[in-house]
Amino acid sequence: MITPLEKQWEVAAPISPDIDRGLQNFPPVLRQILFNRGYTTPETARQFLEAQPPEGTEPGNLSGFSAAAERIWHAIHKHEPIAIYGDYDADGVTATALLIQVFQMLGADVRPYIPNRFDEGYGLNFEALSTLHAEGVRLVITVDCGIRSLAEADYAQQLGLDLIITDHHHPGDEIPSSLAIINPKLPDDTYPDKDLAGVGLAYKLADGLLQQAGKTDFSVESLLDLVAIGTVADLAPLVGENRALVRRGLRSIRRPSRQGIMSLIGVAGLTPTRITATDIGFTLGPRLNAAGRLDSALAAFHLLTTQDVQEAARLAQELDNQNRERQKVTHQIQEQAQQMAQARAEGDFLIFADDPSFNPGVVGLAASRLTELFYRPVIVAHHGEEFTVGSCRSIPEFHITKALDECADLLEHHGGHAAAAGFTVRNENLPALVERLQAIATTQLAELDLRPVLHADVEIPLSELKPELLTHLDWLQPTGYGNRQAAFISRGLRVTRQQAVGKDSSHLKLAVTDGRITYDAIAFRLGHWVGRMPAAIDLLYTFEKNEFNGRVSLQLNVRDLRPSD
Repeated sequence: MITPLEKQWEVAAPISPDIDRGLQNFPPVLRQILFNRGYTTPETARQFLEAQPPEGTEPGNLSGFSAAAERIWHAIHKHEPIAIYGDYDADGVTATALLIQVFQMLGADVRPYIPNRFDEGYGLNFEALSTLHAEGVRLVITVDCGIRSLAEADYAQQLGLDLIITDHHHPGDEIPSSLAIINPKLPDDTYPDKDLAGVGLAYKLADGLLQQAGKTDFSVESLLDLVAIGTVADLAPLVGENRALVRRGLRSIRRPSRQGIMSLIGVAGLTPTRITATDIGFTLGPRLNAAGRLDSALAAFHLLTTQDVQEAARLAQELDNQNRERQKVTHQIQEQAQQMAQARAEGDFLIFADDPSFNPGVVGLAASRLTELFYRPVIVAHHGEEFTVGSCRSIPEFHITKALDECADLLEHHGGHAAAAGFTVRNENLPALVERLQAIATTQLAELDLRPVLHADVEIPLSELKPELLTHLDWLQPTGYGNRQAAFISRGLRVTRQQAVGKDSSHLKLAVTDGRITYDAIAFRLGHWVGRMPAAIDLLYTFEKNEFNGRVSLQLNVRDLRPSD
């Protein structure tokens, strides 16, 4: 039986004296945090804290931009119909909405096309290309998809469709035939930042076109709300240019001018002026994604593009309802997949669970939870009549897309990132696929100590947590994937109050003291500690403000706890 694993705590090495002296103009705890993240000089530290993008990130430096722009301007001037072909997740939907807005402003005859997850699957498909061609479209621009659509790109060429691919996913060994490709992950692309999301690349294309058009009456800042939402929701690393774009985008979201985003913030119960990247990742992004996971992503697209107040309110409520249903379905699949995983042998280094009842729109979310729980690469799949559609989540030690590349001869389609991927396989090939992936995982992981690691920036007495520290931590924002929140360890604490909370009592609310100061704390998914709390505990946590009913207090957000030695 595969069982959940205990977490390892890893505390960063203390800052070296010479680097500490070089960063002496920054507060002491912040110096340690900067050192932990590799910012060891005043210049690099300031660039990070001010969220300055790397040099050389002008749109024209993306290979493929010039050819793409030339073809787009030709289509606009000749009034040729253009299709923006997006993906059905939050990244693809925000990218589609962004380009539609900009192309309409530039006078293009443009239309969106977002495939249905259940009828068409991910990425370009033959039927969609035929339909667009029959409607008179002569230029198709993909966002967040296309880089592995080799046969579909050839088909577009046969139809007489010009294809421009903008995609941030890892390319395969072969590159699809197209008029232009904008993807900094291409082997010969010299663009300095390789981590832009699909919406980030759409923004760069739009920004370059607007500069060429000399559009001085329009501010690209108004597009960055979409960029921030798509980037955070897609788990693009919040470093480099992404960090700069998301910080600027958050400023736009906090003063929302897009009616759909205002309505989405309203149904989610958020306060616009206090929205963070965490709110996007856990609240706004899931609601936008819910549409494409359960039905059609067009509802999310229409929400982001409408300026009608009543329509925006209706669509936002629809997405909120779908998100509640999505949570329910995800929980059911997760429990069933977990039972399957725990019934398998302890020696399995890759967890696989499939069932005809699994909703293909939410299997990835269930896989994510199981990856967190068991610290193994996980595949959860919908087993259809002819094909199985799987969603993969992985751990840093195992590049899941490269593993799928080794099984390409068994697959119909596949693609993704190091940590997340998807595939379609014929059912007759499924046993061989699982066996081969299991062998690859065993080869790469068998000699490793596979336990989840929680990183802490500094060990600190509880009494040294001061309100001004929160001001310094705010300089690290936006935090999220690739730029984690600062985490601390405090030891030898006594629990003065404990209570299980949440509808299933799975969370823990407590108060802890070191004898000098007492802090409230919340510990998600740690409700099982209630009633068996040790006399003294160590905590690994983040330090944050808790705002409730107009009252602001300081609290610890506990990531893990253990008995003190």
